[in-house]
Amino acid sequence: MVGADGEQLGVMPIREALRIAEEAELDLVEVAPQSRPPVCRLMDFGRFKYEQSKKEREARKKQKAATVKELRLSPKTDRHDIEVKIRSAERFLREGDRVKINVRFRGREIVHSDLVRDRLLEMAKALAEVGDLERPPFMEGRQMAIVLTPKKSAGKEGGARKEVAPSKRPDEEVMVHAEAQDS
Repeated sequence: MVGADGEQLGVMPIREALRIAEEAELDLVEVAPQSRPPVCRLMDFGRFKYEQSKKEREARKKQKAATVKELRLSPKTDRHDIEVKIRSAERFLREGDRVKINVRFRGREIVHSDLVRDRLLEMAKALAEVGDLERPPFMEGRQMAIVLTPKKSAGKEGGARKEVAPSKRPDEEVMVHAEAQDS
């Protein structure tokens, strides 16, 4: 048996241990049931559980939820629109979010999937300084996509985040799933 302040009280019968716990107004908690004899400790179990939950909350608060921002294109998307999407993806990567770029095929556009694959790889090269290619181009039904993750040093130049100019289009700032207009 271990006391409330960590001192060894020795081996004793359960009844005596319970009596000591009751006199000290503490709980008798079995901390190592697999050992012979089992190890018990005197503690305020309610306070122990509270402190444990408090530590878990602090740990959860420090974690950053992994978000995936998604950009949508079509095979007919014009070069300028792609440059706008690249700037948006760069901003997302600098903010620490993963980016998934989708190209949705309609009708017979899927015949030209090799051209779309090349275009997606070009976009990944354009974003190479701020993001790494997590998944190369892959098909999901009638969509082809790539996934980019932020580089470890992206957005942390000298300990300060690099400011990115806000978008000129007010709707782009709000939309996570933006789709370029077909030409």
